[in-house]
Amino acid sequence: MNLRNIWLLLAIAGAVIPWYYLAGFLAANPLDIAGFLAASTVNDVGRGFVADLLISSLVFWVYMFSRRPDGPAPWPFIVINLFIGLSCALPAYLWASSGRRSR
Repeated sequence: MNLRNIWLLLAIAGAVIPWYYLAGFLAANPLDIAGFLAASTVNDVGRGFVADLLISSLVFWVYMFSRRPDGPAPWPFIVINLFIGLSCALPAYLWASSGRRSR
């Protein structure tokens, strides 16, 4: 299996696995954004994970814009990052990037 296929599998896993757990929360609390934020920051561990995710996402965005002439357009991956998650957006970007290099 080549690296491009691994990026694609990781992007799919990065979309499915977090949403599997999020679906349980959404089933019990439909569209409760305040409840979601409260649950994700209930203690220092949760706040640490949220801070890590936000900083990692920001670094990913800066990286994408710095690679703009050579890499894929960043906007689709920002949308994926915001609506699915970094665990899907980062490998999806790497998958798209690796396709551009192999042409």
